[in-house]
Amino acid sequence: MLIPSIDLMGGKIVQLVQGREKALEFENFDDWISRFGGFPLVQLIDLDAAIGTGNNFELLTYFARTLPCQVGGGVRSVDAARALLESGSRRVICGSSLVRGAAINTRFAEQMADAFGPERLVFAVDSRQGRVAIRGWRELTDITPAQMVAALEPWCCAFLYTHIDTEGMMQGIPLEPVQALRGATSKQLMVAGGISSLEQVQELELMRVDAVVGMAIYTEKMVVNAPSYSANLPL
Repeated sequence: MLIPSIDLMGGKIVQLVQGREKALEFENFDDWISRFGGFPLVQLIDLDAAIGTGNNFELLTYFARTLPCQVGGGVRSVDAARALLESGSRRVICGSSLVRGAAINTRFAEQMADAFGPERLVFAVDSRQGRVAIRGWRELTDITPAQMVAALEPWCCAFLYTHIDTEGMMQGIPLEPVQALRGATSKQLMVAGGISSLEQVQELELMRVDAVVGMAIYTEKMVVNAPSYSANLPL
């Protein structure tokens, strides 16, 4: 399955390269809502909330009430997750709060699952140079993606793996780390990081992996239409 991605920053839709350099920005929100309306799932990320410089909650709510979204960015508490779910989000993505100090924060994962059930939770595993990155990808830990997945599997319905090294570069995502994570979990696995062709989306589908795509759609390198099937999602 292909999952379109919408990243919000400063009240606009943006696309960043490796989470740092802004490459594109858009304000034609209704055009993208119309374009993504037929997809069974859309990913929506508040980048300002993720890096702690503010939030785009009103705009996020506008999208979440019109598109079937899983939403993330700055989810640091049960109350923050509840606000997103009440805004219309189908599922909440948790990331940096799953790491505390130098350790995987299983207590937070368990608290979230107790509050909402694993079926409403997606856990993000963002990787740079083979290690998990947090705080908007600006802080590198010593934790490996495989360690994150193994420790957190009981408390979520899906994992979102982002290969930061190739994010926004439209050069494709390396399959070796994806294959390793696919073998490490029975949960839904979604991946992002430079996916730029329908051929790679199909290759990932054969691995039972879903593709999250942003830059290639916004630059029209990849022209996509809403699928004619209904995805089997635990929503």
